[in-house]
Amino acid sequence: MITAIVMIDAEVNQIPEVAQAVAALSSVRQVYSVTGDVDLIALVTVARHEDLATVIPDKIAKVAGVKNVKTYLAFQEFSRADLEAAFDIGLD
Repeated sequence: MITAIVMIDAEVNQIPEVAQAVAALSSVRQVYSVTGDVDLIALVTVARHEDLATVIPDKIAKVAGVKNVKTYLAFQEFSRADLEAAFDIGLD
C-alpha cells in the first residue's frame, strides 16, 4: 500500500465540515484537526501511485471549503508495535 500525508488548508468557518467530507472518502484512513500552518492532516492509502491522482486532486481538493492541499508520500512506516517487537526478539 502507498501512504500519502495530505496537508489541507480549509476555510476557517468550514473546518469541521471539510474534515467530515474528507474522512468520508474511501481511500482516506484518518483526518486530524491540527495546530500549525495547516488546518487538517489526512492519511490516504492507495494500492497504486496512479490512484493518488484520483483521490487527492479529484476528490480531496474539490471538497467544498478546501483552499489548498500539499501532499507528502511516505517511504517507510515505523510503528511502536513494530519497534517493540524487534527489541523483544530473543528475550524469552
